[in-house]
Amino acid sequence: MRETRILLTEKEIPEYWYNIQADMPQLPPPPLHPATGKPVLPDDLKAIFPTSLIEQEMTRERWVEIPEEVREIYRLWRPSPLQRAYRLEKALDTPARIFYKYEGVSPAGSHKLNTAVPQAYFNKKEGIKRLTTETGAGQWGVALSQACNFFGLECTVYMVKVSYQQKPYRRSMMEIFGAKVYASPSEQTAAGRRILSEEPDSPGSLGIAISEAVEDAVGREDTNYALGSVLNHVLLHQTVIGLEAREQMARAGYYPDVVIACCGGGSNFGGLVFPFAHDKLAGKAKVKLIAVEPSACPTLTRGRLAYDYGDVAGLTPLLHMYTLGAKFMPPGIHAGGLRYHGDSPLVSQLVHEGIAEARAVGQTAVFQSAIMFARSEGIVPAPESAHAIACAIQEALAAREAGEARTILFNLSGHGFLDLPSYDAYLAGKLEDYPLPEEELARSLSQLPGMNLE
Repeated sequence: MRETRILLTEKEIPEYWYNIQADMPQLPPPPLHPATGKPVLPDDLKAIFPTSLIEQEMTRERWVEIPEEVREIYRLWRPSPLQRAYRLEKALDTPARIFYKYEGVSPAGSHKLNTAVPQAYFNKKEGIKRLTTETGAGQWGVALSQACNFFGLECTVYMVKVSYQQKPYRRSMMEIFGAKVYASPSEQTAAGRRILSEEPDSPGSLGIAISEAVEDAVGREDTNYALGSVLNHVLLHQTVIGLEAREQMARAGYYPDVVIACCGGGSNFGGLVFPFAHDKLAGKAKVKLIAVEPSACPTLTRGRLAYDYGDVAGLTPLLHMYTLGAKFMPPGIHAGGLRYHGDSPLVSQLVHEGIAEARAVGQTAVFQSAIMFARSEGIVPAPESAHAIACAIQEALAAREAGEARTILFNLSGHGFLDLPSYDAYLAGKLEDYPLPEEELARSLSQLPGMNLE
C-alpha cells in the first residue's frame, strides 16, 4: 500500500535547532546601530530582547539545544506530517513526486508557533511580563498570543490595517487568547499618530507596525518586543520544520531535487530550507532551493542588497538585506504575511551567492494554484503558502515537459480557513495582479539610508 502521510513520533521531535551561520561560506555584514552606524553589540539589543535570544541571534554554534519546556509544548502538534500529494500529481499528469510539509496542523494554524513558543519562554525566564509585536495577515499575532497565554504573559499586537479589515477572525483569535489588538497605524504610538497625520487612510504596512511595536516595548521596563521573521534567532527556531522533513523524506525513500517555500521575511523558507542548504553546502546534494514571493512585493527578485531599516520610523538596527526601501508601501494584496519591504539577511546572503534562488508570482496565479491544490488535496491553503504551491506546480509541469521524475518538496506553512474573504474575492473575479511599477520602486530605493554595501 502506498504511503500518503509520513509520520514521526513525539520522541523524534528535534532536540536541537540548526544554525546555518556555522556553515555559510560568507556571513552577511553585521547589523548597524541606527544612531551610530556602528555594528550592533549585545548590550544594544537588551532594551527589547532577552539575553538568551540575543545570544542565539549572534551565535556561530551549529546546534542550539531546544529547552524541554519548549519541546513539551511542541508536542501539541509536532512532529508535523509530511504528505505525498498523489492527487495533485495526477491532476497535473506529471511524473514528478510532490511532497509537502504541513505546518497548518499547529494550534495557531501556521508555522509561526515554532518560534513564538521559545520567544515567550525565554522572555518569561528573564522576568518579562509583556510582549509587543506586529502582524501582517495575523498568523504571527495569533501564534504569539497563544504562546504568551501558555506562559502567562500579556500580549499587545499591532496588526497591519488592511489585514485587520480583511481578516477579522484572526483578530478574534488573538483576543480569545488574551491579546490586545490595534489596527496599525494606530493612535497608540507617536509613530502611528505621525503616519495618520500624513496619510489618514493609510492601509498600513509591516514596517509601520514594527515601528509601533518597538516604540511600545522601549517605553516600558516590563515589556520586550517579539519578531515573527527576518532575524537569525527566528529562523533558527523554525529549522525544526526542515530537520523533521529531512528525516521524513529519508523514510519515504527520496531526497528532494527541489525545495520550495514562500518568502516574506524568510521564516518558513529558512525553517524548511536551511537543513537542506546544509547538505548542499557540504557537497552532499545538488538540491535547488527556491524562495517564492509576490510580484507586488518583489524583495528578492527586484530589491537591492543594501543596509536598510527594518521599520518605517528607523527605530530598528539597519540590516544588510534585499530591500525595496523601508518607506515602500506595498499594495493591499491578500497575502498579507508577505507584504514586507525587506528580507532575512541570512536568506538574502544565500540568494546573493546563488546557493538559493528567488521567484516572483502574481496573486491571480497564486489563487488558481490554491484552488487546484484544495480540490486535489482537500486542504484550503493560506494565500502566503499558496505561493509555494504555485511554484511547485511550475516545477511539476517542467518535469512533465522534460519527462523526468523529479522529487519536489514544499512547505505548506499554514491553512487558509480564516482567509476565506480573500477566496471570495478571487472567486468573484475581484482580484487583480499588482506588478510593481519601476518608477515606484526607484523612488522607494532612492530613500535608502546611505550605508549601502552592494
